[in-house]
Amino acid sequence: MPNNLVKVDYVDTKSSISVLIADDHPVVSRGFAMALADFDILVVGQADTPEDAYAQFVELQPDVFIVDIRFGDKPTGLDIAKQVFEKYPNANIVFLSQFDQDNLIKESYRLGARAFLTKNCSPKTLAEAVTEASQGNKFYTPEIAVRLANLAVAGDSSPGSILTAKELKFFILMANGKSNLEIAKAMDMSTNSVQNKAVYLICKEIEEKLGVHNQADVTRLAIKHELITP
Repeated sequence: MPNNLVKVDYVDTKSSISVLIADDHPVVSRGFAMALADFDILVVGQADTPEDAYAQFVELQPDVFIVDIRFGDKPTGLDIAKQVFEKYPNANIVFLSQFDQDNLIKESYRLGARAFLTKNCSPKTLAEAVTEASQGNKFYTPEIAVRLANLAVAGDSSPGSILTAKELKFFILMANGKSNLEIAKAMDMSTNSVQNKAVYLICKEIEEKLGVHNQADVTRLAIKHELITP
């Protein structure tokens, strides 16, 4: 068992639902654990890094895994979920985040999450989501349901849905202000003049696809969709 596993001793150990919480702010995790305790939901562990989160999930096999989206500049909660689902496709994951951009919500459910909640949700809503998730059911707050419906009608215009996987890597490098030479090196391309021209053309094509035309627009778009941090 991981050395930094946090056991919670103020919850009802007879609870039929076990929960693991992963959040890079321990105080926040403890607050959610206390809130869930009021609904007789047992928080069996807390993790504050992506690596510990995965290790504890494997060790504890909780009924529900509550995961934050952001872990500073480390892999995201979405990355943790992908790793978990690769080995445990039936895992019951609930995302809990202070960020609620449309692309994050859609990607969360696309990956297979049972619920997506913002951190300002009520303890009752969190408990309801955990209970539904423990039974393998999807849970949508009314607001999230409406937003997902609107996305289905309007279509997803996020870079992740428009660009190929390779183009998205280029886009993130562009958003971070990398030069064509730096992008070529990062993408394991030759740095000769021909390849430098190829990078230029790829970047221009990406800008056209996304409807952006300068560095500032590229960076703002990447920040908006949580692809880079400000």
